[in-house]
Amino acid sequence: MNNSIIYALDFDGVICDSAVETAITGWKCAGQIWDDMPGPVPPQSLIDQFRRVRPIIETGYEAILAMRLLHLGETTDAIYSDYAGKTQALMQDAQMTVNDLKKLFGETRDAWIDSALAEWVDMNPLFSGIGDKLRRLGQQGIWYIITTKQERFVKQILKANQVDLPDAHIFGLDRNMSKQEVLKGLLEKHPQQPIHFVEDRLPTLLNVQKNDELASVKLIFALWGYNTDEDKTVAAQNPFNSRLLDDFLI
Repeated sequence: MNNSIIYALDFDGVICDSAVETAITGWKCAGQIWDDMPGPVPPQSLIDQFRRVRPIIETGYEAILAMRLLHLGETTDAIYSDYAGKTQALMQDAQMTVNDLKKLFGETRDAWIDSALAEWVDMNPLFSGIGDKLRRLGQQGIWYIITTKQERFVKQILKANQVDLPDAHIFGLDRNMSKQEVLKGLLEKHPQQPIHFVEDRLPTLLNVQKNDELASVKLIFALWGYNTDEDKTVAAQNPFNSRLLDDFLI
């Protein structure tokens, strides 16, 4: 009986440090919605602020709204204090739906890739040592990616880093499935094997933890990803395995 561990990994914040590219793509999109956005690239100060806001973002398109808020002078504390209200107000102001923003975000990324693939890849580096870790996982057994990123972008970044993973093992935004639904499917597909879910977003892990159907999934909190000091404190009070990057790479 094969009882080797199956890893299910989030992508942004676990495998890929995509914050800079996400900020720039969000800025480019915002410039297509609001005429007063200056220039094609945000100032470094706003990219730095975006990194501090990044833990609250669940799906890439939200970077459009986050960059708009930062341009309008909202502080990171103010954004955290009323994120839902502020982003909803922006969408109403622009008369755009979530699907509109997702479409714009994907198309803007596609245009960047088409015009400057190497530059785009450079803006999406893997965390140090992760490429080698993934290649070892591929040699030792089975692993999956569960992400809110569109699958074509994941594939581009893996390919650029010589990481092979079957398309069927990438569960992205295109599937319209929650991470919990994907994990349930993996448990059904691999009933005899332990599944370890590696995620940097605390709310996602807390929601998985509440799901009795997923009680057998081991939850690993990626401390190197997009989470706050407060997240780390809360995680330490829960039965997660909080891991530093160096520990995960072993």
